[in-house]
Amino acid sequence: MDGHVVAPEEFRAAMGSFAAGVTVITTLDPNGAPQAVTATAFSSVSLSPPLCLVCIAKRTRTYQPLLLRGSFAVNILRAEQEWLSARFASSAVDRFASVAWQPGRITGCPIIDGALVSLECQVVEVHSGGDHDIFLGSPKSVHVHDGAPLVYWRGTYSSLPPPPSADAELTPKPATQH
Repeated sequence: MDGHVVAPEEFRAAMGSFAAGVTVITTLDPNGAPQAVTATAFSSVSLSPPLCLVCIAKRTRTYQPLLLRGSFAVNILRAEQEWLSARFASSAVDRFASVAWQPGRITGCPIIDGALVSLECQVVEVHSGGDHDIFLGSPKSVHVHDGAPLVYWRGTYSSLPPPPSADAELTPKPATQH
């Protein structure tokens, strides 16, 4: 290699061209107060065992509580929840003001009411990734609901229509006996 380094602005423009679902990653601080951050850097890693990852900037308020708690919830937002994405990406002091949520049944991490999908995860590994850390999580509960996802692409929000038979695809079919 010739030592050429891509500028952060170039890299941001390239990555912004990758359409991504929008999530709010939640956890609790040592005092039990909810903490959250908007993230598009979320992905499945493995089906067996089930694993996912989320990348969290080390400078965010959510980073230390997540590291200490060792668990988090992924709230995949619906198309009509764009305001939540903006809220949890902001520097507002109380980002949970007027946000309806429930404690997760397993981790206690906030599950945002109306989210398209929520996953409660236990951190199994943390890897350094520059100014972010990569949190590898083992899902402990998953809840999937109908609706259209919120999508982020090139600095703007969009959505995709839900599949015509979303209910049929989300509900496992019972095994038939012969």
